[in-house]
Amino acid sequence: MYYSSGNYEAFARPRKPANVDGKTAWFVGSGLASLSGAAFLIRDGQMPGNKITILEELKLPGGALDGIKEPKKGFVIRGGREMENHFECLWDLFRSVPSIEVDGASVLDEFYWLNKDDPNFSLERATVNRGQSAQTKNLFTLNDKAQKDITKIFLATREEMEGKRINEVFSKDFFESNFWMYWRTMFAFEDWHSALEMKLYLHRFIHHIGGLPDFSALKFTKYNQYESLVLPLYRWLLDQGVTFKFDTTVTDVDFDITAKRKQATRIHWISEGVEGGVDLGPDDLVLMTIGSLTENSDEGDQHTPAKLNEGPAPAWDLWRRIAAKDQAFGNPDVFGGHIPETKWESATVTTLDQRIPDYIQKICKRDPFSGKVVTGGIVTVKDSSWLMSWTVNRQPHFKQQPKDQIVVWVYSLFVDKPGDYVKKTMQECTGEEITQEWLYHLGVPEADIAELAADAAKCVPVMMPYITAFFMPRKAGDRPQVVPEGATNFAFIGQFAETSRDCIFTTEYSVRTGMEAAYQLLDIERGVPEVFDSTYDVRTLLAAMARLRDGDPVTLPGPDLLWRGLAKRLGNNEIGELLTQYGVIGK
Repeated sequence: MYYSSGNYEAFARPRKPANVDGKTAWFVGSGLASLSGAAFLIRDGQMPGNKITILEELKLPGGALDGIKEPKKGFVIRGGREMENHFECLWDLFRSVPSIEVDGASVLDEFYWLNKDDPNFSLERATVNRGQSAQTKNLFTLNDKAQKDITKIFLATREEMEGKRINEVFSKDFFESNFWMYWRTMFAFEDWHSALEMKLYLHRFIHHIGGLPDFSALKFTKYNQYESLVLPLYRWLLDQGVTFKFDTTVTDVDFDITAKRKQATRIHWISEGVEGGVDLGPDDLVLMTIGSLTENSDEGDQHTPAKLNEGPAPAWDLWRRIAAKDQAFGNPDVFGGHIPETKWESATVTTLDQRIPDYIQKICKRDPFSGKVVTGGIVTVKDSSWLMSWTVNRQPHFKQQPKDQIVVWVYSLFVDKPGDYVKKTMQECTGEEITQEWLYHLGVPEADIAELAADAAKCVPVMMPYITAFFMPRKAGDRPQVVPEGATNFAFIGQFAETSRDCIFTTEYSVRTGMEAAYQLLDIERGVPEVFDSTYDVRTLLAAMARLRDGDPVTLPGPDLLWRGLAKRLGNNEIGELLTQYGVIGK
């Protein structure tokens, strides 16, 4: 396998790999990594779909990409997915998956047209004082010390950041900036999370620094992620003959391991309560999703808090059993052994009449019933003790959603702190109480909060013990390579497998690991699209530098006369024009 860029490889159709007709493939888990891996085996590896089986613990596919209406509870989305134009592997996949919304179009076509016609951006990124604008003015408010912090981390080696926490490499000045407020709430970073992952994010999205304050960098699907992404891909895989075995928990995988060679030899599972499995030969491939950010999620309801489930976790226990067999298989407890630091809670609020949407519209400055962009991303309640954020995507967010209802997603980073209106932690709150806290920060008069929370909305809270597990500080080797050295017929995929340069908590990362696994195991003769190379583009770096300074030109130490003279001389050549065009020096 190798990486490539440009349209020569992007448009190439690989030839059929040798001996593919004699191979089978087994996937552990049916999240996006597995679904995409299966699709690449079929499209680019030309493996017959009926040779592929996907094993899933739950009763439906999609993993963390969910969206469902629970009987008696209401609509539920555990999270949302922010996407951008340079998710190279994701769009490589979905250009080949037929839309179930638009005849004759792919999912990529549908998504592209939607975001051309209705581009995303926010009109209110943050509030304070119960629904009043925080007046961020799209500024980063990074002082010189904070700017130096970012530059230092950006230029540091990966090895220098390994095992360190964010609060070990940034100063107080940085944490007091708008930049950190935008960043942490958008990506769900905590102070104690991985400095290495923070660095990777800076490199990965340096081209979107300018669009960070107002979310103009982002693109969203028409409906929830299950209906817009998972369902079309699932239906396409079924049409290709792929077998899905639901209610099937993989409990272990056996390996034959020598100094130079590693082969998976058997998958063990419990399917519909019955123990079983399959023996694997050299031509039987197994692609394993390890770990899980949504494992042991627990739903509450309008009158019941969501519980923190710290009990047995099948996805994590499977990785622990596998990891015990070879040091190349990673260290799962680096990520899955810190529930107090990896948990947070979200809630899905469904409004039942017009009263609450009026308050939403006052803040986001758009009609939530328009069918177009509403909040344009999360609105962060900057002075919330929970550090609450909420968002309203294009409505309806579910195809079966009544036209007079709005689905709102709410989440908090500090689930163990008492609320500002409901004097309880979010973890202790029912759906109704979470709605009360949200309404308080929307600016609803206190006399009306209890009635609206009880009668004008329905809320489903979800506690997720491992939701930011992949952000825990790590070192090289803590995540296994997609295809470990010496592996002959197996791969690790998903958010806890290691691949080059990309960053986690994205749909792109899941698809990339599935693509790299398929390409390596079948030796497909086409390049995997490399991570977008904006971090090596001097224009992008200059633009980001200027934007992080909130537009202030760069000044150098020394007399102004000397600097003005240098700027004048630079202005007469390509370098000067470049520095001026991208806002580094004034005109």
